Amino acid sequence: MSAFQEFGHLSERRKAERHQKMRKRVALISVSTLVLIILIAAGVFALVYQSKHDAKTNVIDDPTSSTKQISSSMKAIKMMCAPTDYKKVCESTLSNAVGSNSTAQPKDLMKTAVLVIIDEVHKAFNRSSAFETKDPKIKGALDDCKELFGYAIDDLRATVKNLDIHEIGDLPEKAHDLKTWLSAAISYQQTCVDGFPEGKLKAKMEDTIVAAKQLTSNALAIVNEAASLLSMLKIPGFNQRRLLESNSPTVGKDGLPDWMSAEERRVLAEHSKKGALKPNVVVAKDGSGDYTSISDALGMMPENYKGRYVIYVKAGIYNEAVIVEKKMTNVTMYGDGARKTIVTNNNNFVDGTSTFQTATFAAIGDGFIAKDMAFRNTAGTIKHQAVALRVQSDRSIFLNCRIEGYQDTLYVQTHRQFYRSCVIAGTIDFIFGDAAAVFQSCTMVVRKPLDNQQNIVTAQGRIDRHETTGIVLHNCIIRADKKLVPLKNKIKSYLGRPWKEYSRTIIMESTIEDLIHPDGWFPWDGNFALKTLVYAEYNNKGPGATLKRRVKWPGYKVINKKEAMKYTVANFIQGAEWLKGTGTPVDFGLLK
Repeated sequence: MSAFQEFGHLSERRKAERHQKMRKRVALISVSTLVLIILIAAGVFALVYQSKHDAKTNVIDDPTSSTKQISSSMKAIKMMCAPTDYKKVCESTLSNAVGSNSTAQPKDLMKTAVLVIIDEVHKAFNRSSAFETKDPKIKGALDDCKELFGYAIDDLRATVKNLDIHEIGDLPEKAHDLKTWLSAAISYQQTCVDGFPEGKLKAKMEDTIVAAKQLTSNALAIVNEAASLLSMLKIPGFNQRRLLESNSPTVGKDGLPDWMSAEERRVLAEHSKKGALKPNVVVAKDGSGDYTSISDALGMMPENYKGRYVIYVKAGIYNEAVIVEKKMTNVTMYGDGARKTIVTNNNNFVDGTSTFQTATFAAIGDGFIAKDMAFRNTAGTIKHQAVALRVQSDRSIFLNCRIEGYQDTLYVQTHRQFYRSCVIAGTIDFIFGDAAAVFQSCTMVVRKPLDNQQNIVTAQGRIDRHETTGIVLHNCIIRADKKLVPLKNKIKSYLGRPWKEYSRTIIMESTIEDLIHPDGWFPWDGNFALKTLVYAEYNNKGPGATLKRRVKWPGYKVINKKEAMKYTVANFIQGAEWLKGTGTPVDFGLLK
């Protein structure tokens, strides 16, 4: 007889206790699951349960049972639409899409909420294509809209695909991606409108996309609410790993994120160890490389390349407009230093190019990394909007780079972006856009504008309160260019102004020199956005960081450490998931 065998009544009692615990566990899981389903608008499930229960107990429903099912479906839809800003649009859209299907599941409803946006964006594009004009600026705006609608649809399709392949319990883990893509989609729609000159056609374009914008806002609210509720419900034994959102990255034995391909892991590990990358191709102005222009090197990048594609750009001044296209993912580009490898151009708004298209360098393909390079727009102050660098690339990294221009220098357009030890120089709104962008240990150099102008460092463009976007300056320095120094008391300079209604900018643990006006922040137009913006400062230092005379706007506040933690690299752009192992120096949390 085994020494570990249980005996008599003790054995039976233990078995009974285990059985009782198991029943309690199953009951808890069942109840918790039901609560979960109801909370995320799965009242339709309850309807199915009721109909099965009636069948088992031989309850014969009255002739209006189908009406009751539809009514229950509408209750589920109303629950799902509750957190949205456009409830009637949400309820109408989902009820029309679901129709008489009383067994629609929560994931189906969420997927439907995104699919209808794709349909509406297509409709908006078809309507805008019918616009008739001979004005070259409007024609250019329409061309931009075509491109921007394409980007929006790509992000919406990515959202649908992820809802397709994952269970509802996976939502908290995927929510950041979904919200990033939906935020980008709504930003692209607005960028289309912004490209039109003031007038009837701009108003008409605004009307054309209003339905798509409302639907995108609703989808953002639904995903956000559902993910939050799922994260809060810590259900023992019910796929808890997926339900709870982790602050730490999922990494392999080599310390690199699991989502990276084998080739990309090899390249980044090599870079991290040796401090130098082995390039796939070399660009050299003097002809000593594989190509003499960056655009030519990108143009010859193999289709569907697996892994990270590395381009080394030797010292030189490259006068060209460069685009890292959407299909060019996981490109690393590095130079011989930000004062030696320089990409430059002078495209500008005054000479007839839309702001969107003025960029000297545009990084669109996801996973782009730039290191030891400079991006310039030399159009100057007189030419107004002239972008040096436009970034749409999700999970993009800029390390030891210089970004130089005047008005609208750096367009952080969409998705998640990280800048470390970079120098950004400009005058008006010189860091602008609607990305979730964190600048860490960077220097913002404020230059001398035109005589009748003031300087503004940031102009963040969040247009919907559900968007996950914003500009964060962490451990940065804001200082005057040497040409501005003798005029800094005459020319006013500010930290930011609200480009859009829900503009969000956070400055924390940074040094602000004495060029910044005591008000700190500047209005866009009267009282526009002053109640809805989110502007905050935390633990800054320097003469320009004095808070005594800061603006008294409802949306501005000085935040505490707990609130500041929301805007760290780890939390705001989920940097721990994708920056580890890339060789990029980074502080995931606050310094103190």
